[in-house]
Amino acid sequence: MIYAMTIKVGLFGFGKTGKVVAEEIIKDPECRLEWIIRKSRMNEGDYAGNLLGLNAREGKIFSANSISDTFYQKNYVDIIVDFSSPNAVDDYGKSTKYGTKIISAISKYDSNDLDTLRKLGKKTAVIYSPNITLGINFLIAIANILKQIIPDADVEIVEEHSKSKKETSGTALKIAENLGLDKEKHINSIRIGGIVSKHEVIFGLPNQIIRLIHETTNRAAFGIGALYAAKWLVNQKKGLYTMEEIITDSIVRNLKLPDLPKMDI
Repeated sequence: MIYAMTIKVGLFGFGKTGKVVAEEIIKDPECRLEWIIRKSRMNEGDYAGNLLGLNAREGKIFSANSISDTFYQKNYVDIIVDFSSPNAVDDYGKSTKYGTKIISAISKYDSNDLDTLRKLGKKTAVIYSPNITLGINFLIAIANILKQIIPDADVEIVEEHSKSKKETSGTALKIAENLGLDKEKHINSIRIGGIVSKHEVIFGLPNQIIRLIHETTNRAAFGIGALYAAKWLVNQKKGLYTMEEIITDSIVRNLKLPDLPKMDI
């Protein structure tokens, strides 16, 4: 990763996860949180750095309803990180004309919003990751490698979240898509207690079981992943990238993996 100056970051979303992500960005000496855009007018004009007890005038808060068409030009940032809602992509898409790059960490888009994100990838560099933690994307990369080696294995996905989460995990859907699995048949959802996020991919073979497990125990993991993505993305050309592609490329380059043979089972 090569960057000569502080990376200016704008953040969409200031809920439970957004606040933790904001804190991680402010703490990182290589980044500066310029502003935050949220739906409500709560704390508008205040600084996230002060609200989070960090004694820093970073992350001035704006309401999405109060920003003008010239906002992104007057308040330029290198990277926008989105932890808000699917339709926010329609708002920050205007920033791409000024060279701003995008990191979308939205769990699930509908087809129209995802199409909008793809179009943005033709104008600037965009990373889309429904779960931007480094660990889960390492799991996805390794699961893809295993699927190449043992394509005939039985594969099931188990995702666990708190009982407040109603829909199927976007991360589980992404894993199923990558592995070529039927999303209705091979994703098993558990809702219990206050689990932040847990995903397990199970490969069933004769005489043995392989389990790949990732659990997020603190939302700070999302901030760490977003920072990793920002530092990688700031030097990239326009295009739509995914975190699992970035991690897979890193694994292949660092381990110098040969072509992977398939196993008979």
